[in-house]
Amino acid sequence: MATKAQDSLNKTTAPAKPRRKPGGSPRRSQTGSTGIATMFGVAAAGLAAGFALNMGRKAIVQAPSVAAGDWLEAIKLEHRAALALFDAILATDEDEPAKRTVLLTQLKHALGKHAFMEENAVYPALRVWGDRADADKLNHDHGYVKQALYELENLDKDSPFFIEKVTTFRAEVEAHIREEEDAIFPPLHAGLGEEGNAKLTAAANKEGFKMA
Repeated sequence: MATKAQDSLNKTTAPAKPRRKPGGSPRRSQTGSTGIATMFGVAAAGLAAGFALNMGRKAIVQAPSVAAGDWLEAIKLEHRAALALFDAILATDEDEPAKRTVLLTQLKHALGKHAFMEENAVYPALRVWGDRADADKLNHDHGYVKQALYELENLDKDSPFFIEKVTTFRAEVEAHIREEEDAIFPPLHAGLGEEGNAKLTAAANKEGFKMA
């Protein structure tokens, strides 16, 4: 009898076991998943914003060439812009090495973008049109342009040799420009006709945008 009474007392006074909330563990997991999803969402938004800004910057850089409306006119515009950067460098003094470095960086980008466009759009079109020799010669010239830029980057910007190199390099680039604008590209432009020039203009803008 006492045993039964004691058992009854124990059942009455024993603390109730904490009841597990239904779905407790999944709820914590759900919270964690939400946090991870939020982080990925923020990262994706950041990447999208960065991509949009980069595309906008590229569009601005390529805008003058696009506005020219014709591949040959765009090339002439880019040639003048490059020569203006050369002249800006030549106008600096030896006590402005930082300014020379900035201008050289801009020149390198301008010439690199321009060369990429010509090598991937204009020169192939020139070969297909039938002037393989000039296309190969102009492409060969670009190798020396890259070599000169490499040498200028590795010269002290306050050295007199730097300006001497820029002067020689400018003369070489201008000779290349004159050959393209006066002798090689006008016959190609005339031979392609309206449709062919429209296609080449679109291709040139596409390649230029990649490096803008």
